[in-house]
Amino acid sequence: MDIIVFTPVRLFADGLAACFCGHPEITVRGTARDLEDLRQLLRTTHVDLALIDVTPGVDLDQIRCLASEYPDVALIALGLIEQRQQVINCGRAGFVSYVARDASVELLCQALANAVAGRLACPADISGGLLRALFRVNEGTVSSDLDRSLTSRESEVLQHIGRGLSNKEIARELAISVATVKHHVHNILDKLRLSRRAEAMRRVREAPWLIAVPAMPVGSRRVADRKASGS
Repeated sequence: MDIIVFTPVRLFADGLAACFCGHPEITVRGTARDLEDLRQLLRTTHVDLALIDVTPGVDLDQIRCLASEYPDVALIALGLIEQRQQVINCGRAGFVSYVARDASVELLCQALANAVAGRLACPADISGGLLRALFRVNEGTVSSDLDRSLTSRESEVLQHIGRGLSNKEIARELAISVATVKHHVHNILDKLRLSRRAEAMRRVREAPWLIAVPAMPVGSRRVADRKASGS
């Protein structure tokens, strides 16, 4: 598996890279010392996992953006305090797994392998808390979101809203008119029962699965955009 290591402590990054030398199944493709370095590496390097040191604290809103921008890269929280709410907060931010602060190198490697395989190993009280949090979400926002699902184009627009882009910037990204973007934004807010754009930004960061929909064929998108623009 190919990974990126993010930590502001260079000595820690070098130590992890040295530890992984004894595990031929793991290849470190780069190290990052801040989130901008990490974003640049993700843009230019194909990896399976990003191992993110959370011991000094990390901006979870930024992590949500990364999880939204790079859904094919599994984000692993390294050095997490193994408490139920901490784990839930990391899951909501987009981390798919975590490594506790007292874990050994062998447990770290096992956690990476589990993440690639789509598994999460954690104590019973933590998993119970995750299930309860999931049930609470399912009783609220998720059920209403699914009842009024977004189109593929609306999902794309919502993804860019989550990144903080303006209507003009979204129009440029998707090669459509600003008026069409405004129409899609109106539909998104209506379907998600939101009143403001800021709420949509927060929703996509808390529920990144909203933008994970099958792609619409280009021809169909153009038809939908023409209808949205009224032409």
